[in-house]
Amino acid sequence: MLRTVSEQRIEVTRWIAAEPASVFDVLRDPHGHVAIDSSGMLMDATGEPVEAVGDRFTVHMDREALGDRPLGRYDVDVVITVYEPDVEIAWTIEGQARPYIGHVYGYRLEPVEDGTRVTSYYDWSNIHPEWAARDIFPVIHPSSIRATLGILARTVQKD
Repeated sequence: MLRTVSEQRIEVTRWIAAEPASVFDVLRDPHGHVAIDSSGMLMDATGEPVEAVGDRFTVHMDREALGDRPLGRYDVDVVITVYEPDVEIAWTIEGQARPYIGHVYGYRLEPVEDGTRVTSYYDWSNIHPEWAARDIFPVIHPSSIRATLGILARTVQKD
């Protein structure tokens, strides 16, 4: 289910046949992010699974997958801003671009019969004014978020 919460926040929800802990394990792991990415931008990651707000890891990106900006390969740091095991995880991105943009990606997990209701969200409501003036958001569209949830489901579903 797609829900546009505001003009600057998108949420997509999907039921997944797995326990919240299994889903959360993928979402806290840098390599899990790469494995479920539907955009094709996340090429690899460096770092350990996160355990708290403030933890970070590096993602090696390739923007050419989107075909919108000739940025080529670059690295970003994923910085955890919300960390509640098996319930919610969110992060912002720090990269070479200054000032930092300030957009947030996250997942909320809710146990339901035979699985987990997973809501993926993308929020750019508090981005730096310099980036807001560029009018380039959203970078990731609802169809990509929905596709990533599909890959997540395939990755964690129980038999």
